[in-house]
Amino acid sequence: MAGYRKLSRTASQRKALLRSQVTALLLHGKIVTTESKAKEVRKIAEGLIALGVKEKDNFETVKVTAKVARKDKDGKRVKEVVDGKKVTMYDEVEKEIKKDLPSRLHARRQMLKVLYPVKVPVEGKKKKTKEVDMVAKIFDEIAPKYAGRNGGYTRIVKIGQRKGDAAMEVVLELV
Repeated sequence: MAGYRKLSRTASQRKALLRSQVTALLLHGKIVTTESKAKEVRKIAEGLIALGVKEKDNFETVKVTAKVARKDKDGKRVKEVVDGKKVTMYDEVEKEIKKDLPSRLHARRQMLKVLYPVKVPVEGKKKKTKEVDMVAKIFDEIAPKYAGRNGGYTRIVKIGQRKGDAAMEVVLELV
């Protein structure tokens, strides 16, 4: 007996399908799919969330000084003439950043193996998109929500049979 459902696909197609559905589930909070696909997606998604819950607080904050280009009121870089050349002026800024400890870094890389990069359209801007950091979303938004919970992060709700092929459709959602 196999340890997973083949879903009538080749290995690469199956992996791509599951990766995209896990990414969509974590991005939107719920997806509509067939029952067998939902059971496979659930395994992967719960593993990622459990990893996020385990490593969510495993970082240290570090103060860093960075050079940032000085900008005018229009948002353009300020340039001054120095020795006959136009040179961009920089300011030094202190920032606090999160530095992952080794186990959290490993968890981040394990998540990146599964999740696809996500771009979402920006409100009011035509043809503009911004990239969503899914790993940061898991660590910062999803994991704290499930910190006191021991597994069972997803729920499958049956919604009836699909009209075309009578496959059982379900809603897979984060609890």
